[in-house]
Amino acid sequence: MALTRYNGMNENMPNTFSAMLDRFFNESVNSKNISGFTPHVDACETERGFEIEAALPGVKKEDISIDFQEGRLTITGERKLEKKEENRRYHMLETQYGSFSRTFYLPDNVNPDKITAEFKDGILLVSIPKDEKKVMKRQISIASGAETEGKKKEKELAGSSSAKKA
Repeated sequence: MALTRYNGMNENMPNTFSAMLDRFFNESVNSKNISGFTPHVDACETERGFEIEAALPGVKKEDISIDFQEGRLTITGERKLEKKEENRRYHMLETQYGSFSRTFYLPDNVNPDKITAEFKDGILLVSIPKDEKKVMKRQISIASGAETEGKKKEKELAGSSSAKKA
């Protein structure tokens, strides 16, 4: 394991859910494909975890895939173009079709084994619970040199007395 100095300018991986959302929205705006289908997404954090709701009208459950890998949750799918009637002349066709992919960078304190998804009325709800065992932040106490030496001697004495008993 290598320790590296924290660099606030390093944006390879967001540190918080808010940073993830900021990065997500900035990348989505800059890389939006005008001709393809991009589902609208709402993402929020609760006490128990994170929730992502994707509006997928006209998409079938069988055409949606959700993948979690290396801290990233990816929703992919396709909104297929249904065959239009031949005897109609469309003056306007604003409905978007095509493949889509949305990726979310999740914090380290999520439990990927308990991620669930539900698809109802064209809305995909993905629930990502937090793992309470993974503490993201904690205070570390600092011992003085004298305290450290005292603990070493206690361990040495405990080790030698248990060796004598054996």
